[in-house]
Amino acid sequence: MQRHRYYYSVLPCQNRLLQMQYDEAAYKRHREELKRVKAMVDTKPPQTYIHLHLKPKKLQLEEERLAIIERDNRILLEKMSMIMRTGGRIDNVNNYMTKSLNRSRRQRELLRVTRENKAMMERILQKSMGPSELDWKKDWQMNLSYMDNISRFPKGWWEKEKTQTRSSESQSGRRKDDGKQSTERQQEQQQEQQRSADDDNAPEQQKKE
Repeated sequence: MQRHRYYYSVLPCQNRLLQMQYDEAAYKRHREELKRVKAMVDTKPPQTYIHLHLKPKKLQLEEERLAIIERDNRILLEKMSMIMRTGGRIDNVNNYMTKSLNRSRRQRELLRVTRENKAMMERILQKSMGPSELDWKKDWQMNLSYMDNISRFPKGWWEKEKTQTRSSESQSGRRKDDGKQSTERQQEQQQEQQRSADDDNAPEQQKKE
């Protein structure tokens, strides 16, 4: 096939066949060099770590859990087989007494708390009490006496004034009542005198008629 007849070279040439071969060889060399060129940007995928995908700790915990389940199942199976063989006899015939593992520790703790409470009670009882109510009253009475000594007016002067004003008001009220009663009595006496005078004048008028 004569492809070189239709080949168009960029540079001027005398033989198109040779020019085509040269161009193809140069293109192949260029392609091979491009394959060998190192990229400036790292386009490789990131490195993967196996422990992030497999999670060996989780697998270990799962294996331990399965081992515990398997051991419990085996113990239960042995107990069930023993019951099936022997007919379910009990093995706690003796009266075992329960014993606490931390009884001594609890006793020591109880003794410590008891000693602390006793010491606190002794401190409370030995502590001197503050001023009592009687002392407060005595102090207040003494302060009142001091106040009376330095005060300008005697003790209870306002109560005396109140009683005096009340007594004066009551006396004035009594006087007013007495004055009213005297005026009423005078009016009644005048009316009686007028009536008696009218009664005396009545027969004289009848005689004149």
